[in-house]
Amino acid sequence: METTSASAPHSYNTDNLLNALIEKLGLKNDAALARLLEVVPPILSKISHRHLPVSAALLIRMHEVSNLPIRELRDLMRDRRQKYRISLVPGKPREG
Repeated sequence: METTSASAPHSYNTDNLLNALIEKLGLKNDAALARLLEVVPPILSKISHRHLPVSAALLIRMHEVSNLPIRELRDLMRDRRQKYRISLVPGKPREG
């Protein structure tokens, strides 16, 4: 069963975000990026395959490691939202 949800629309390009971070930080692969971000590699794999959205905590960690502004990180993955809806269920976006 394939997961596609509102939390990871097809217009997002999380691969671009991860690849840009790898290039900017001079890393060899996703595993090296995972170590630097202090997350397990499957998290980045799930994000890359759009099975898991980029969490706020991970976005902040990316900012801390790369010194790129949050806005620029969001632009790299084509996240153009100006407002966010908070869900009462962790990991699931609130239905619009």
